[in-house]
Amino acid sequence: MGPGLYWTESGEGMPLILLHGNGEDSGYFVHQTEYFSKQYRVIAIDTRGHGRSPRGETPFTIGQFAADLYDFMEEKGIAKAHILGFSDGGNIALAFALAHPKRVERLILNGANLSPGGVKASVQFPILWGYITASLLSNCTSSGKKKAEMLGLMVKEPHVKPGTLSGLHIKTLVIAGTRDMIKESHTRLIAASCRKENWYL
Repeated sequence: MGPGLYWTESGEGMPLILLHGNGEDSGYFVHQTEYFSKQYRVIAIDTRGHGRSPRGETPFTIGQFAADLYDFMEEKGIAKAHILGFSDGGNIALAFALAHPKRVERLILNGANLSPGGVKASVQFPILWGYITASLLSNCTSSGKKKAEMLGLMVKEPHVKPGTLSGLHIKTLVIAGTRDMIKESHTRLIAASCRKENWYL
């Protein structure tokens, strides 16, 4: 079972689960929640070790976060939901959809990546350097350990083969910002790897 994730909830209707990015929390979606709650039961979650959710003792990985989401949905009696993930939240959403496709009604991937190579070099190099530095300090300070875990997610994960996306039978929307940290070519690769009949326009 998950560590007891913190969440906020508003609105009624089909559940719409919002997953934030690395180092953030559910408050990232504060400006979107009011709008979406007019039509959906909006649930914004703090990922394990983020915001008000406890770290727990299990590995700090995208796969574990996806497993936590499954446990959360089981606990709340949510059989199926729209899932929107931003950045690492998008990576979690995709990992969850690949593992539990029948639990996802619609999938929205915002600034997700299939591998660390999908991140622009101008962004990834500082992340790598920060990870190395934090790792050296991880045995000395709790803050260094926490930072090393956070940055380690972006250095080491995810690792999803593009071909696996063609096996998803879920309506999927793939988006990224005009100045996103993800390479445009990589975002287009994610979209192109999804089954065309599942494109959500």
